[in-house]
Amino acid sequence: MTQNPPNLRPDLAPRARLSEPRREGQPMIGMVSLGCPKALVDSERILTRLRAEGYAISPDYAGADAVIVNTCGFLDSAKAESLDAIGEALKENGKVIVTGCLGAEPDYIREHHPKILAVTGPHQYEQVLDAVHLAVPPSPDPFIDLLPASGVTLTPRHYSYLKVSEGCNHKCKFCIIPDMRGRLQSRPAHAVLREAEKLVEAGVRELLVISQDTSAYGVDIKHAIDKGHRAHITDLARDLGSLGAWVRLHYVYPYPHVRDLIPLMADGLILPYLDIPFQHAHPDTLKRMARPAAAAKTLDEIAAWRATCPDITLRSTFIVGYPGETEAEFQTLLDWMDEAQLDRVGCFQYENVAGARSNALPDHVPDEVKQDRWNRFMEKAQAISEAKLAAKVGQTIQVIVDEVDADGATCRTKADAPEIDGNLFIDEGFEGLNAGDLVVVEVEEAGEYDLWGRLV
Repeated sequence: MTQNPPNLRPDLAPRARLSEPRREGQPMIGMVSLGCPKALVDSERILTRLRAEGYAISPDYAGADAVIVNTCGFLDSAKAESLDAIGEALKENGKVIVTGCLGAEPDYIREHHPKILAVTGPHQYEQVLDAVHLAVPPSPDPFIDLLPASGVTLTPRHYSYLKVSEGCNHKCKFCIIPDMRGRLQSRPAHAVLREAEKLVEAGVRELLVISQDTSAYGVDIKHAIDKGHRAHITDLARDLGSLGAWVRLHYVYPYPHVRDLIPLMADGLILPYLDIPFQHAHPDTLKRMARPAAAAKTLDEIAAWRATCPDITLRSTFIVGYPGETEAEFQTLLDWMDEAQLDRVGCFQYENVAGARSNALPDHVPDEVKQDRWNRFMEKAQAISEAKLAAKVGQTIQVIVDEVDADGATCRTKADAPEIDGNLFIDEGFEGLNAGDLVVVEVEEAGEYDLWGRLV
């Protein structure tokens, strides 16, 4: 059992987990999936198609006939990580196909790794399949190789990511994701709901709703009604909440209509949890980021959300050391944190990213100042987290079991998303538990980010 420290990269997806037997002579494709949960969903879709074509699949390159590396291009450090993963796969396997966000820069990749077989951009599934067919021809068994009812998943069986749209209409100066993934493209609501139904039927107990901008879902298709379901985040959340699984919303911008989601949380239809990328609190910093500069109004919204649903958990990410950030602007962020009292917080130190408009801004902050501000910000966030968790001691709450080993059960509360938030640990009386169980515990102890409890 491991405790969750504050994460330098809160955009990272959970590690891929997959194991299935390989029949004799069956071609095998490895998958290394980097980046955010949205990229993980892309990996799952590619592998589902490959599985139906008769390929065995593996979450790494060991024993594979070829390897797909799904890359991240969000930060320069993420690009470096992707290049390292490509290089390692080439060294260990030799046959490598690159896809994902960094795939939007094929010349950049080939400059570093000219021996790769193919490069495709994000969600270009057909091109990936074509490249696999050339490298390793399929050899399907029509009696065995069928399209899995719920698709191939790279997460544990009891939770799954549910992507509702691609792309983003925002033009934040520090972000190049719209350049790589395009403008907002929402899926029809009935298609999202059907996928969710199949996942729940297959044993999924928690649906994690993701996109680049979940609260904008349906805007591009004018909230169309198709087969009785309206493409609007409030309607979709209500529909998903009827399936009997936990429903957790990620990447929600604080538009005014978000307040319509809070009564659904108070009524228990969806989890009382919002993941909102505030990024900063000073209006001048937000203006330089090209983001809505309404931090004071945001505090009013937070207060209204908590009045409607006192148990709501708020997660966010922030950037410190953005070009032009003064000490006074950073202090405003710290003061805002004191007011907002967010439950879960991740933080980036600003990095230039090739193609981002923020690179050209004046007054870049020295690295040592960025590090100092990150330290101070995380110290503040940690103190808030520790106090909030201490207040939970003595409460009786429901948790979901993620993993059971010889030392105990690792669980999560409704306030914790997989991998990025904290855990609740059960050290005694856990022997009969299994991953995916929903159980009730009494909280006995609290740390900086995690809880300990006993079964009730």
